[in-house]
Amino acid sequence: MSLQAHLSELITKHRALEQELAEAMAHPASTDQEIAEIKRRKLKIKDEITRLESQQQAA
Repeated sequence: MSLQAHLSELITKHRALEQELAEAMAHPASTDQEIAEIKRRKLKIKDEITRLESQQQAA
């Protein structure tokens, strides 16, 4: 998989997590733990995106 394809896939996953987070926050039955887990997954992907973008710029 090319770097650009991997980056695109991560961006798509990040957007999906944004949607999941918005839904969880709007749903009163969501626990703080569930919301925190979504935020952690989202941040991990964002960190990977940032790393790949800087790697891409260096190339």
